Amino acid sequence: MGKPEIAKLGHVAIVTSDLEKSLWFFREVIGLEETEEIDGVHYLRAWGDFQHHTLSLEQGESGYLKHIGWRTKNKEDVQQFKQLLEEEGVDVTYLPKGATPGIGEAIRFKLPSLHTFELYYDVERPPVAEHRRSVLKNQTYKSWAKGVSPRRFDHVNIHTSTEVDQTYDFLLEKLGFKLREYLVNEEGNTIAGWMSVTPLVHDVAVLSKPNLPTPARLHHISYWSDDTQDILRAADILKENGIQFIGPGKHGISQAMYLYVMDPGSGCRVELFTGGYLIFEPDWEPVKWTMEERSLGNTYWGDSVQDKELNNITIEAK
Repeated sequence: MGKPEIAKLGHVAIVTSDLEKSLWFFREVIGLEETEEIDGVHYLRAWGDFQHHTLSLEQGESGYLKHIGWRTKNKEDVQQFKQLLEEEGVDVTYLPKGATPGIGEAIRFKLPSLHTFELYYDVERPPVAEHRRSVLKNQTYKSWAKGVSPRRFDHVNIHTSTEVDQTYDFLLEKLGFKLREYLVNEEGNTIAGWMSVTPLVHDVAVLSKPNLPTPARLHHISYWSDDTQDILRAADILKENGIQFIGPGKHGISQAMYLYVMDPGSGCRVELFTGGYLIFEPDWEPVKWTMEERSLGNTYWGDSVQDKELNNITIEAK
């Protein structure tokens, strides 16, 4: 029996201090579809997402990230990961089917960075009401129904002030991620890594930030659109709704087009994302960036994300 594997990024669970504002932002402005609401938790997904949800929102005293969910490649992988992690001394919590709506049995544990990951395999694909359903059998909802209308959930970016080297090692050695691009400081230490389990340049980015108010933070979640015109259209929609944003621009790292905007309810940053490149080479060598090259890697062209007040905001991960 081989090592267990993670197939893809699944979902994020966000607590918001103003649920009404967050629902307006994600449903009407970003244009996500609501699958259902259970006990005050709202489950949403983009029109091209297939599983039950890629984002959950619930009311709380403050905005924070509860956990990040990942789907494994096989059903057996969930229990294999549980055994592997427990043998390494990691505290693992088992969750029976239904503990998180829309997914089967799962496990949760903390990275050395103190972010909580959830792993599962079984998923529900809820039927869509006829008036919202796409005529395309390979698509969930009608595209462009409202708002920005991104196609799918893409990646997450997390920050930590603790154990960053151990976090990179944990993701690589225990969970099977691959390092695609990385940034080193003047001493040669890795302070940012873009990592994936798919051909994407990153399913998760992990950055070292020594002066954070709490050790584990969420910098942003990202939704993917098909092309650059979608990002320009998103800028118009955000402007019409009086919402501040950074971009559009193009990253050097990932080579993708970006636009950053904040959920006014939770403080969660959303990156609207397109372009970039895919990695199919089995012998890919991670691309190294230095501090001198940082601005080129972060902003190849366009509205810079460096030293902007909006870019320095993160929310806590618990």
